[in-house]
Amino acid sequence: MFKNTPIIGIMPLYDKEKDSYWMIPGYMKSLEEAGAIPMMLPLTERVEELNYFLETCDGFLLTGGQDVTPELYGEERKPVCGETSALRDSMDKYIFTHAVHENKAVLGICRGIQIMNAVSGGTLYQDLPSELESDIEHHMQPPYDRTAHMVDLVRDTPIFQLLQEEKIPVNSYHHQGVKVIGKGFQKMAVAPDGLVEGIYMPDKKFVWGIQWHPEFSYKKSSYSQKIIEEFVTKAKES
Repeated sequence: MFKNTPIIGIMPLYDKEKDSYWMIPGYMKSLEEAGAIPMMLPLTERVEELNYFLETCDGFLLTGGQDVTPELYGEERKPVCGETSALRDSMDKYIFTHAVHENKAVLGICRGIQIMNAVSGGTLYQDLPSELESDIEHHMQPPYDRTAHMVDLVRDTPIFQLLQEEKIPVNSYHHQGVKVIGKGFQKMAVAPDGLVEGIYMPDKKFVWGIQWHPEFSYKKSSYSQKIIEEFVTKAKES
């Protein structure tokens, strides 16, 4: 029944205070509706376990969560940086770098784009409100399935070719963001204040990072649906 169905490994969300894993339903439901089998991974650094998932999964979704540790991109932690998770950073880094090496499909959302950029030699704004002058609302209040601002899609990039639009509306819930783009990446979406909101690796079949949240908007936004569907389609090609 599921012979030709791609399996997507999802990075776990971790609540330090409650010492528990958790998951936003939209991460899983959007993948299911696009024809994939979602699988939340355990939070671990055990290489043998991570290698098992790298062998088993056809693609990986790097989810939101804690801030990325500034040391990963060569900076000292500032007071404005939030809670981090060294274990999550280590796990995401291992899965991402090996998945890219094996040319598996990878989609990074929110923290996902940030960790992808950081481990590739890029840098991040540790706190947008204090480090980037802007009138754009990057940290919206609920409900999260509505528009916070627009983003410009860069021509001749995969997301522009997929959506066939110069601008699209997005939701937004983050206080960090891409500052200097990492090695191997190119930008494909930019907010009106100049913040890079989408990156991709042109020499890979599908390695995308986006700053907005299709897991909240996929039911209402055809653009979010198409991004998830394209991710799953590319994962099938593994």
